Amino acid sequence: MDMTRRAVALGGAGLLASASFLPANALESPLFDPVEAADDFWLAVEAYIYGYPLVTTEMTRRVVTNVAKPEGSKGPMGHVIKLREYPNASFKDVTAPNADTLYTTAFVDVGKEPWVLSIPDMKDRFFLFPMLDGWTTVFQVPGKRTTGGGAQAYAITGPGWQGSLPDGVTEYKSSTGIVWILGRIYCDGTPEDYAAVHALQDECKLCPLSAYGKDWTPPVGKVDPSIDMKTAVREQVNRMDAVEYFTLLCELMKTNPPTAADGEAIAKFAEIGIVPGQDFDKSKLDAAFVSRIPIMAFHRIMLHFKFSDGDIQNVNGWGFTTKTGIYGTNYLQRALITAIGLGANRPQDAIYPTSLKSRDGLVSRAYHGSNKYVVTFPKGQLPPVRGFWSITMYDENYFFVDNPLNRYSISTRVSPKANADGSTEIYIQNESPGKDKENNWLPAPKGKFILMMRLYWPDDSPPSILDGSWLIPPVKKAG
Repeated sequence: MDMTRRAVALGGAGLLASASFLPANALESPLFDPVEAADDFWLAVEAYIYGYPLVTTEMTRRVVTNVAKPEGSKGPMGHVIKLREYPNASFKDVTAPNADTLYTTAFVDVGKEPWVLSIPDMKDRFFLFPMLDGWTTVFQVPGKRTTGGGAQAYAITGPGWQGSLPDGVTEYKSSTGIVWILGRIYCDGTPEDYAAVHALQDECKLCPLSAYGKDWTPPVGKVDPSIDMKTAVREQVNRMDAVEYFTLLCELMKTNPPTAADGEAIAKFAEIGIVPGQDFDKSKLDAAFVSRIPIMAFHRIMLHFKFSDGDIQNVNGWGFTTKTGIYGTNYLQRALITAIGLGANRPQDAIYPTSLKSRDGLVSRAYHGSNKYVVTFPKGQLPPVRGFWSITMYDENYFFVDNPLNRYSISTRVSPKANADGSTEIYIQNESPGKDKENNWLPAPKGKFILMMRLYWPDDSPPSILDGSWLIPPVKKAG
């Protein structure tokens, strides 16, 4: 990990100016000079960043599965969770909700035995079922792009598992016991298509290998009243002190081991009491740093958004990355994606450019409903995808915006109308641009807002966002 002390110190100091980045305990301890801190402090910061995905995934799993039966976006371990419709503007459970695909998800523990996922024949419908290990690596992605639309079955096996599988079942091996299945099925949002997708969701089956081919019903989940179901997962993780954090990390690594590529980093972490397969030895961590390590480490993670050495790109005011899903030893990028986009796909499956401000001369200003904006795609230059594309409108808190059309995104399915010259304009404003243009209108709130583009299965031949040969057009003020 390329992280000098001075860079972290200066970066952290800059972020300290923004209270929105500070954990709740950030100002409870005396200030200190991080540049003069012991080597062990910086090693602990590295270890925190390294473990952030595994700890966050586990905390997410606890919250998502802490119910007796599937309810909305939650469901017990081993149950298929089926989101039945797109959320509306009253939905506040998750930031940046999706209005393009219906989620079909599950958490399973493959440490004891494999689990079998069966997917029905999707025919020509776009879908993907990425499988994430505990470190957020997308280790397999069955779906239209990779495995086609026919019926298919997969045995997800854990570390060290060996055995035979039934005919027609393909093995997908996870390097960890925790596996998160984040299935997405395209739906156009009409009552007829909702019904069609619901039928497909109901045909998605999940069971332990020992129950495959049998009449099996997943057991009722056990609810743990000690689990915080109200506080956001990221906040729960960030408010842990270093001892609590590293204790959990070491416990998780017993069944979710590091990869061979992590060997160099793991060998260093032993100096501060972090050894895979063993409990955390807190005696090796300086007690003076216990509350400060998480603060500095999270600041460094968020700083990577602006100083990413190419991991994050900015094109015409749209920020995005093509380094998701597979991270290798780029632990800082992996931690950042965990913090701001947990569950991100591989770039071959989806890229999510986001725009927060419009550029007006030399000045960039936050989007505001008092202005009118337009995105113009020249003739033949709509987002190049083999799946679909969309532009979604969020308020400044990343929630949907109530509007008279109940429209939260412009996408392939509305077939935006082209101009006489072949170009396509998307109108982004609070008031209607006129009846003849409403098909291309993305209604904005009266206040500030944010735009997110989704490109599912981006084309890999030029022009392509993957190699930079297709450039996202800027959002400009209209008139």
